[in-house]
Amino acid sequence: MIGTVFFILAFIILGLLLQVFKKTHYYNEQGGFNVAGLWRPVVVLISAFFVAAINPVDVERIDAGHVGIKVSNIGDNRGVGKTEYVTGWVFYNSWISRIYEFPIHQQHIDYEEADIVTKGGFRATIKPSFNYSINSGNVGNMFQNLRVGVKEMEQGWLKNAIVGSVNDVANRYTVDSIFNHREEFESSIVKECNKRVSLWFNVSQLRTNIVPPKEISESIVAKTRAIQEVQVAENQRQVAVAEAERKIAEARGDSAQAVIQAAGRAEAIKKEQLSLTPLYIEYIKIQKWSGQVPTTVAGGNSGFLVQLPRDGSNK
Repeated sequence: MIGTVFFILAFIILGLLLQVFKKTHYYNEQGGFNVAGLWRPVVVLISAFFVAAINPVDVERIDAGHVGIKVSNIGDNRGVGKTEYVTGWVFYNSWISRIYEFPIHQQHIDYEEADIVTKGGFRATIKPSFNYSINSGNVGNMFQNLRVGVKEMEQGWLKNAIVGSVNDVANRYTVDSIFNHREEFESSIVKECNKRVSLWFNVSQLRTNIVPPKEISESIVAKTRAIQEVQVAENQRQVAVAEAERKIAEARGDSAQAVIQAAGRAEAIKKEQLSLTPLYIEYIKIQKWSGQVPTTVAGGNSGFLVQLPRDGSNK
């Protein structure tokens, strides 16, 4: 687009200077066409094309969610003479200036596998992935120190900071501790990493995707299985103890109930014995008597005697 505009402008300006648009250059006095006059438009056309091709003016648009900086390549400040923030459409001289655009929204990165050393000298493999954002207010300072664009920064300085943080934190943890406390391990890495990059970046949601060596994996599995077996045995022991205690409690309850019942019966018998006076016994007999006199049937040789009244009465 810029090239086309410059071509048209250059053609018009050069054409005016060389009088390309004067009719008299193309016709002689007799009114015939003068071929020799065509050199002017040919020269202007070639010159305009050349100017458009090599013109230093360029234009870029800074997208939303990005911070743009215009860097002057003329100066002595570590090769960066001047840095200024720019927005929207930016026209600049590409010979003496450059435009860098940095996203300030969340970016996600997946790094390739790398080896780290844990506490005790064991090696493990990581494949870190994380999110990061650039502190918009320090983009100029970041560029003056790193002097690279986003992609170069991600694969250079930032990568070294991330992998270095993972290595330093891993040196504080044993292999099995890392896998038993993965969340704590990765949170420690994020904290350590932000200490190093917080001036320009904010790192979050880091996942190490750590993979231990095969022999360590087998050792961790064996240790985990042993711990689980101990826990199962302990649970079974607690269940057995609880069952025994329940049975003892039931036996104690049955025994106590029997003692209480026996004591109650003994107390009742005692009270009954105390209440059996002679008068009370006679009372019970009367209560139980049906009112009939006992009768007796005796044989001829029984020797049974009946004493009759002396006054001859029937009584």
